[in-house]
Amino acid sequence: MPVTLVQVDFPHSGPWGAEMASAFEGLAQSIAAEPGFLFKYWTEDQAQGIAGGIYGFASRAEAEAYLTMHTARLQGFGVTGIRGLILDVNEPLSRIDKAPVL
Repeated sequence: MPVTLVQVDFPHSGPWGAEMASAFEGLAQSIAAEPGFLFKYWTEDQAQGIAGGIYGFASRAEAEAYLTMHTARLQGFGVTGIRGLILDVNEPLSRIDKAPVL
């Protein structure tokens, strides 16, 4: 099955680690219910002051719809400097390099 990735990052001043996990558990549950959602890696780099994620979706259309909605949601939280990308996965090369391809 093809996977379309969404990559999002933005300036973030915390919380980090376990505190982030606790604070954003409800958001994580909401993301898990999105149409076409397959997975998310939550990303954070306290030293750079950024957070975000890498998401997998079943189709490009679902990935695009999610990125549009999620960007608006983040802006509603007051987040600025949001960077979002939609990327296709080259499955043959990814398999060679042991990526967990669905």
